[in-house]
Amino acid sequence: MTDPSGLSKAVWTDADFPQMGWHDCRIHALGFLEDDDPPPGRLLLDLDYIVRWVEPARREKHFTFWITPATLVFDQAWDITGDIGPLHGSLEIADLHRLDPPDDKPYPLWHIEGHEFDLKLRARGFRQYLRMAPKHVPRQVLAMTERGGLSFAEQAFA
Repeated sequence: MTDPSGLSKAVWTDADFPQMGWHDCRIHALGFLEDDDPPPGRLLLDLDYIVRWVEPARREKHFTFWITPATLVFDQAWDITGDIGPLHGSLEIADLHRLDPPDDKPYPLWHIEGHEFDLKLRARGFRQYLRMAPKHVPRQVLAMTERGGLSFAEQAFA
């Protein structure tokens, strides 16, 4: 570990998938960008990435969290399907799964399972850019002022 949050680097890829987790990460925005070349395009998510859950201190009752705003980018994304709602608030990820291709095409199937949504896509892989140093907060989401608003920036803080 390089700092109190436990963060070891600011850019993660699908090669790091086994060490990553997205449980309860809040999605603030998502977008699809078409490349100048023919499809497929790129799926981008602006989210609050929970770097580390901190167990409550002996006399405390609640977890605290090290969180950073992040841009999760799925390259060469295609065959995107999903359901949203009914929404009673925000989009929070329950889990992100990488599944073997269900056919003879080479790219895996990615399944973003949410508390009130479900999204599946095919993509070569992903990159996740942590845009700020993690903040230690008593909740699982950053305020818009803490995270610098919405962004799909593909640049890490370090």
